[in-house]
Amino acid sequence: MANPGETTAPTLLAYAGVRRVPSPRIELFDRPGFLGRDLCASLIALIDKDRRPSTIADPNGDDTFRTSETCDLPAAEPAVEELERLLFALNGIDPAHGEPVQGQRYAVGQEFKAHTDYFEPTGMDFAKYCSVAGQRTWTFMVYLNDVEAGGATRFKVVDKMFKPEAGKLVCWNNHRPDGTLNAATLHHGMKVRKGVKYVITKWYRERPWGW
Repeated sequence: MANPGETTAPTLLAYAGVRRVPSPRIELFDRPGFLGRDLCASLIALIDKDRRPSTIADPNGDDTFRTSETCDLPAAEPAVEELERLLFALNGIDPAHGEPVQGQRYAVGQEFKAHTDYFEPTGMDFAKYCSVAGQRTWTFMVYLNDVEAGGATRFKVVDKMFKPEAGKLVCWNNHRPDGTLNAATLHHGMKVRKGVKYVITKWYRERPWGW
């Protein structure tokens, strides 16, 4: 039984249209058409309104590691409230365990090199990011638009790539079944070659979000 900050494969697969990547190394799923185009357009407008240069935890000296733009979406916005409602219907995770929804924008040439979403326990910023709400459990990401070329999300370890399509959701468990962090979740937000890519990301934590 999952704790309130987690979901399970059976819960996700009970939602119509959800598909699991057939790999024993990772719990990785997608669901085309999870969001309608009107809702995607509303979320894109919110991202464009407040975007700023993206940052990373534990800087590694590579100034080109994450070159996108980012913003935290206001929880009281109707589009964000509808997104949260749909996510809860899908995953059943207690909303109190969720981080604020983050939006990202990738212009031509921008990327997020191969990384994991969990915080490295040996990292210099681990205590800063995990002391209150604990480690990240699940990641839910939704592409908000079709991209003319590039911008795929590549999971190299399990040889799976997702092409951006408006409304498509991709989600994964950042842990293995035994509770240890899963390095097979390493993924690369690849460079956009033509057009612009918009996505939203929702992360959940072991404990309620208390920031």
